[in-house]
Amino acid sequence: MRTETPWGPWEPPPLPEAVRLLAALRSPWWIAGGYAVELAVGRVFRDHGDIDVLVPRDAQAEVRRALPGWDWWAADPPGTLRPWHPGETLPAAVHDLWCRPGPDEPWRLQFMLDEVDGGDWVFRRDPRVRLPLARLGRRSPEGIPYLAPEVQLLYKSRTRRPKDERDFTEALPVLDDHARAWLAETLALVEGADHPWAARLRTLLPG
Repeated sequence: MRTETPWGPWEPPPLPEAVRLLAALRSPWWIAGGYAVELAVGRVFRDHGDIDVLVPRDAQAEVRRALPGWDWWAADPPGTLRPWHPGETLPAAVHDLWCRPGPDEPWRLQFMLDEVDGGDWVFRRDPRVRLPLARLGRRSPEGIPYLAPEVQLLYKSRTRRPKDERDFTEALPVLDDHARAWLAETLALVEGADHPWAARLRTLLPG
C-alpha cells in the first residue's frame, strides 16, 4: 500500500521481505504496529501504510549497519524529520527512524527505539510500566518475532484512531486473562481508570 507524506511516499515491502531485510540484526527486534496485531490474530484484516519495527535504543548503530547504504532520517523533534548522520548517537528524545534504500526511493521501514534497563523493557510514556524482555514479544508459526498484542495495544491506546479501535477489537479474543488483566491495569495507571478499553477489558475478566 502506497501512502503520501510531507516527506515523500511510503511503500512498505511485503512482510516476508521486511523480515529478510532484518535477518542480519543480532539485537532483539519485534515487528510492531498493526502487523503485530495481525500476527497475533493469525490473519490479515486491514491495509497498512508502513511497517514498524521495535528495537532497543542501544541497538541503533547495529540497525544502521544491517542496512548499509540506506538513507536514514530521525524524527527529531517528533513530527518532523532530519537526516540521521553516520556515527551519530541519537538523543533520548528521538524514538522513530525512517529509512529507504536511497533518497529517491519511497520510505520502506520505520524503526522505533525503546528503552531497556537491566533486562527490562521500559514504557517510554511512563517508566513505571516495565516488562522483562522475554515477555515483550511472541513468535508467529513462521518464526517472525512480534510485539505482544497487549503491549502494542498499550501504545495505541492514547490516539484510538479508527484503525487502532479495529486492532483492539480484533485482538481482544486472542488475549488470555493474564494479558487482559495486565492491559486493563496498565491502562488505568497510564491513561486513567475510565479509559474505555480498560472498562471493556474488565468486563471480560473472571470473577
